[in-house]
Amino acid sequence: MNDSKVIVALDFASDKAAMQLVEKLSPELCRLKVGKELFTRCGPVLVKEMVSSGFDVFLDLKFHDIPNTVAKACESAAELGVWMVNVHSMGGVAMMEAARSVLSHDDAPLLIAVTLLTSSGEKELKAMGIDQSPANFVKRLAKMTQQAGLNGVVCSAQEAAMLKQQCGNDFLLVTPGIRPENSCADDQNRIMTPRQAVDNGSDYLVIGRPVTQADDPVRVLQEINAQI
Repeated sequence: MNDSKVIVALDFASDKAAMQLVEKLSPELCRLKVGKELFTRCGPVLVKEMVSSGFDVFLDLKFHDIPNTVAKACESAAELGVWMVNVHSMGGVAMMEAARSVLSHDDAPLLIAVTLLTSSGEKELKAMGIDQSPANFVKRLAKMTQQAGLNGVVCSAQEAAMLKQQCGNDFLLVTPGIRPENSCADDQNRIMTPRQAVDNGSDYLVIGRPVTQADDPVRVLQEINAQI
């Protein structure tokens, strides 16, 4: 059973590039995240290949649509054998409840919701007409998500302690914006090191470029796993 907290974000433009990395890794070291770009280019076949290789796959498509459409999309994701799927919490409680209703069987993937993207901060919220701090807005969305019966949320590691206190230890927190020490921030605004994130309450850490662009990604993963 995989107990790694690390989810490697496969932000590649082709299946060849993604699988070249995946073939170097092992399910004991990490889980995998397939997002919009890679899935749009390569589709379900690539996801099934990763699942058949023994990896837990997080299908990160952030479904956000009318409740019935999102429910059907979640059903399709479950048929791929993925470990976890997500929706966008700003789709509302009814949408999240519809997704939950089709993923309530024992072997269903975990269902989580995105709160506020780590590239967004107070400036971006104000531009959308939301006069709240990022922390308060995330708390509101996380509470909605929990009320809808989902397993957890995607959030910044900076909000993890706050959300654990609000939602309890069983509510999963998946945190992108994780950068090992001495890594650059890239396009993420709210970042934290792996050790800091776990200490703050993160259950799973999404790490992309520090692993995928490393000369020795296996060594980087081994070091991160050792640290946490």
